[in-house]
Amino acid sequence: MTVLTNRPATPVGTASRSEQVSETAAEPVGPRSFGATVRTYVALTKPRIIELLLITTLPVMFLAARGLPPLGTAVATLVFGTLSAGSANVLNCYIDRDIDKAMRRTRRRPLARDVVEPRNALVFGVVLGVLSTLGLGLAVNWLAAGLSLAAILFYVFVYSMVLKRRTAQNVVWGGIAGCMPVMIGWAGITGRLDWAPLILFGVVFFWTPPHTWTLAMRYREDYAAAAVPMLPVVAGDRRVVLESIAYTWATVACSLLLWPVAGTTLFYPIVAAVLGAICLVEVHRLHFRVRAGLTGVALRPMRFFHWSNAYLALLFLSVAVDALLT
Repeated sequence: MTVLTNRPATPVGTASRSEQVSETAAEPVGPRSFGATVRTYVALTKPRIIELLLITTLPVMFLAARGLPPLGTAVATLVFGTLSAGSANVLNCYIDRDIDKAMRRTRRRPLARDVVEPRNALVFGVVLGVLSTLGLGLAVNWLAAGLSLAAILFYVFVYSMVLKRRTAQNVVWGGIAGCMPVMIGWAGITGRLDWAPLILFGVVFFWTPPHTWTLAMRYREDYAAAAVPMLPVVAGDRRVVLESIAYTWATVACSLLLWPVAGTTLFYPIVAAVLGAICLVEVHRLHFRVRAGLTGVALRPMRFFHWSNAYLALLFLSVAVDALLT
């Protein structure tokens, strides 16, 4: 907490004063209702990101159990895993409150609008982290708790405080934190780690860069204004898309490795191959648009971004379904 509180603010970019005033001055003055306060603190946890993390946690528990996982263990892992992800996201909002004000996409976040005191958000994030670690340790097992704590610390101190503002490879290595729910889900059921969760860890690891870079292509000006060196900010569209193609091929190849390693039925590799083929078509279609000279909105990078969300959800759903078929 001391390190975070005394961290110097990083100068931000070119959002105009009038734009910032229009976004922040409209907040109502005076006491807020209890419901509004709760909604504000929930917003700090970035629920939509948490949903994506849970999508990768529960199916792995089915795979580890070779069928339905124990209900109590599954519920405890999901509940305290939600608190863990929420803790990391709240602390990220605390660290990034300066750049969030400079980006149109994030300017409505509670800390960017000054509707939550930074110190209160910091305490809230730390408390969530403590509760999630103790909860997983006592209700599930201490390996899952240790992995959860490692994910929080990595996301806060390695990604948010070091990588994000310093290197275009920020989401490549920073994405490791987003891969940890796979390991936590497996450890929650088995109490150990194995090759199967490591392969699914690799799927999420390779999936993260092209997923994030296509979003950054759409909001390139935002990241540039906040001085965040995302790859689309420091490199041209051609390089971004070529690297996205490489990572997408790696994602699909890694997903197919689960079949021989985990001993799945034929259902999983068939679904994984079909989903992977569609994903590859989409990323190569994006490359064709770049070669045709299209830029900006005409390039339609969000088409791949939205499909990549669907790809990951459906792939992990097929993991759960396959486990029920064995």
